[in-house]
Amino acid sequence: MSAVPGSTPAAAHLQGESTPVGGIAGESPDIRASVRQVDTAGPDPRLSINQATIKYADLATALRVTADAGIQAIGLWREPVNEVGLDVAARMLTDSGLRFTTHCRGGFFTLPAGAERDAALDDNRRAIEETATLAAAGAEGSTAVLVLVAGGLPAGSRDLVGARERVRDAIGVLAPEAAAAGVTLAIEPLHPMYASDRAVVSTLGQALDIAADFEPAVVGAAVDTFHIWWDPQVLEQVARAGREGRIATYQVCDWKTPLPADVLLSRHYTGDGVIDFGSLTRAVMATGYDRDIEVEIFNADIWADSPENVVRRTAETFAAAVSPHLG
Repeated sequence: MSAVPGSTPAAAHLQGESTPVGGIAGESPDIRASVRQVDTAGPDPRLSINQATIKYADLATALRVTADAGIQAIGLWREPVNEVGLDVAARMLTDSGLRFTTHCRGGFFTLPAGAERDAALDDNRRAIEETATLAAAGAEGSTAVLVLVAGGLPAGSRDLVGARERVRDAIGVLAPEAAAAGVTLAIEPLHPMYASDRAVVSTLGQALDIAADFEPAVVGAAVDTFHIWWDPQVLEQVARAGREGRIATYQVCDWKTPLPADVLLSRHYTGDGVIDFGSLTRAVMATGYDRDIEVEIFNADIWADSPENVVRRTAETFAAAVSPHLG
C-alpha cells in the first residue's frame, strides 16, 4: 500500500464515461469555513482531479491548471494521453510533479467471441501498458490503477447473466498480464440506468463477486459515489471490499435531480446534490483506505467553464463535503 498521499510532495476528449490494491482502502459542514481552509491551507492533499472533470482541457492544460491550483494528483484518460503519445505524456506527467491516481479506461468486455472481442482485449492490453508507464512517471505515491467499465448488452441481446460472465472471462485473460505489469484492474460498477448500454456490472457487490476469483493486488473495485450511493447494501459492501483489500480507488461527485436528457452528463460538484458523503467517506476510511480521492464529473455546464474555475470550485466543494470525513 502506498504511503498516505498527503505526506508526499506536489508534483498534470473523452468518449463518455497504480501499485497493488491496499486496505481499501450526516451533518452538513460549514461551507464557508471549509472554503477558508482551502484559501489558507491549500487544497486537500488527498484530492485528485480526474481529467473528465475538465474534459476540454488537453493534457498540457490539465496538468498545468491542476498543479497551479496546488492540487497534488491527477487521474488521466486514454484519449488525451494518446493524442500526444505515451512517451511524451509520461514526460509531461513527470515534469508536472503530480501523482498519477488512475487511468480511464479499459473494459467493454461483453461481446461474444470473435474479432471484435479480440480487438477489445488487445486494446485493454495497451491500456495496461499505458497505466504502468504513467504510474512510473508520476510523483511518489502514484498508483497503477486501470479503471474498467464492463460494457453493456451486445446489440440484440437480453442475456444479462451471460454478459457478466464474459466480463469475468475477459478479466481472467488479462489478469496475468496486469500482474506482470504491476497494474491493478479496478472494476467500476455503474448505476443500473447504464446497464443496457455501458456497464452490466451495477453494484459493488457484483464487482466484488467477479474480483473474488483473482488476487486483490490484481483485480479490485472502483468505489464511485455517483454509482453506488443508492444501494441499500452499500455500506456493507464497502466494508466487504475493505476486508478483501479491493478498494483500488475512491471517486466522488454528486447526484442531483432532475437528470438531464443525457444521463451520462448528470454528475455535479460534491455537496450540490443529495449524496451523503459523510457516511460513504467514513465507511471507506474505516477500511484503512489511504490513497488519493478523485473527483470525476461529467456535466456539460461544468465542462463549458474554464478549467481554472472548475479546478478551483472542485477544491472548494471537496473541502466542504468530503474533507471533514477523512479523519
